[in-house]
Amino acid sequence: MESKVFYLIIADAILFTHVLFVMFVIMGMLLIFSGKLFSWSWVRNPWFRFMHLIAICIVVIQSWLGVICPLTIWEMDLRSKAGGITYKGSFLSHWLDKTLYYHAPDWVFIVIYTIFGLLVVISWFWIRPRQFPIFRKR
Repeated sequence: MESKVFYLIIADAILFTHVLFVMFVIMGMLLIFSGKLFSWSWVRNPWFRFMHLIAICIVVIQSWLGVICPLTIWEMDLRSKAGGITYKGSFLSHWLDKTLYYHAPDWVFIVIYTIFGLLVVISWFWIRPRQFPIFRKR
């Protein structure tokens, strides 16, 4: 396989992973609130809730510090190694790019991420996760 094609395939895989991460954060929040409404017990799973909390914390902290997501850096580096081919390089990356990357000032994203992070923290107390099994009293 030609190295440029290989770099593009890996870049697309990273972009796809990035989209899955974003979907986990957004859909996770929607599912947690829906779970409260419909009494779904699985949304109180401590591992799911902890991973969801950590995921949004990473996003919020990166935005506050002005750090670009490592997934974006790796993806762009791979696209550069493929000869500077941009998102128009493949069908998958073109549409995932349109879904994931919006063009707005940095402060807009910082505010959105912070508000979303606060919603996740509020959900932790309003829709309490079950206790981790290792901390349960016997």
